[in-house]
Amino acid sequence: MTDSSHPSRRSVLAGLGSIPLITATPRYRPAAAPGGSTLLRGAELILTMDPVLGEGTLGALPRADLLIRDGRIESVGPRLTAPPGTRVVDVSGRAVLPGFVDVHNHLWQSSIRGGCTAHDLYGWLRTCNGPTLGRIDPADMYRFVRLAALDVLQTGVTTVVDWVHPVPYDTGERYIRALDDSGLRFVYAMSQDIADADLVTRVKKELLDPLPLASAQVAVHARMPDLGLLRHFHGLARELGVMLNSHVLEHRADRADDPVGALRLAGAFGPDLLMNHAVHLTDEEVSLAAEHDVRVAHCPLSNMRLASGIMRLPALYARGVKTGLGQDGGANDTSDMFALMKAAVGLQRALHQNAEVHPTLAAVLRMATLGGAECIGMADRVGSLTPGKRADVIVLDPAALNFAPRRDWIAQIVLNGRPSNVSHVFVDGRMRKAGGELVGVDTHTVLREAEQAAARLPDMP
Repeated sequence: MTDSSHPSRRSVLAGLGSIPLITATPRYRPAAAPGGSTLLRGAELILTMDPVLGEGTLGALPRADLLIRDGRIESVGPRLTAPPGTRVVDVSGRAVLPGFVDVHNHLWQSSIRGGCTAHDLYGWLRTCNGPTLGRIDPADMYRFVRLAALDVLQTGVTTVVDWVHPVPYDTGERYIRALDDSGLRFVYAMSQDIADADLVTRVKKELLDPLPLASAQVAVHARMPDLGLLRHFHGLARELGVMLNSHVLEHRADRADDPVGALRLAGAFGPDLLMNHAVHLTDEEVSLAAEHDVRVAHCPLSNMRLASGIMRLPALYARGVKTGLGQDGGANDTSDMFALMKAAVGLQRALHQNAEVHPTLAAVLRMATLGGAECIGMADRVGSLTPGKRADVIVLDPAALNFAPRRDWIAQIVLNGRPSNVSHVFVDGRMRKAGGELVGVDTHTVLREAEQAAARLPDMP
């Protein structure tokens, strides 16, 4: 019997969906195309992530300016001259750094936020992930992905790798449109069943290649029983010239499928492989990853939520394995790279009972920016504020109750920072967030449409 005093999630969402739309007038005009120039004037600190440009591993520059021109970083330094027609943004008292790079996500899973909270990975996949995906039509897929993409963007993420479960072409088209409409730089990691493998090539050529901020990967599950399928998709990735992206040893039970052995037999174990989670690697597998320059995505909040375990991050670091941070979709519940950094640090300190264990606060901030770009082969374009790279930039405002009084910038960005401290976001030189608000986005409509879409899905346990 259902207690009528406790309405179901579906009835609640349906009610929310009927709330009249309140039209909000954007406070800031949408940014001009990347042909213009923007000068960020008077930053208290710029963390360039380039030791050549500033002090230490994070390339710190106190009291400096940053000039963006034609979508690229033009110059960084004190007292820069603004070319004629340049938009000048006063960032005095604030920190400027590269946009965050989220190397593993499933944005469609905003549809199952907060669901199946009493399950581990396999229970969550069985009761939330699987039953929900097939119930989302193309129009609602756009709404869920749009919601999550804007959430990611407003937290300071400028590049996201989205691992997409097998979906039909028309659903994929709406998915990609939502990503592109958000203004994010994105990597669309396509997973498909073998019968629809041709869709990977078609989607890349027809939907991704024409978009300046989009790129592709081929996504697979690595299992010894599916070695033939793995070989096929690895071959397809090589043919398309893109990385292979695989979930590996997220759960202790995954050991039975020997994913590392399968990847090695398939010839995929190398710098064009991104392994997600990699929680249960052995010493030998850590060494192999280092020897073959395999890249790894660390998803600490998801691993905690799904009781998957704690990645051997210090061991990977000691061997020089390139590692970035990923939010991992619905199992992360919301988007917050600051919380992700804190979790990555805190888990290792608690496990090792050592406050100096990797990652240090500086190291985890690098993982969230340049380290992530290195993992996905994009460090030549993004991840640092090196002149010539694309202008993916965020501005943090410490004048907030959660941040002040300001003492140690690096420590407080990681330990005190919240998405609300992100005042400005630029992607490819375009202003996507200003004054703490997304530019040109009717948030009320985005929320209302996502709630209405959620009301069409079954209730989750």
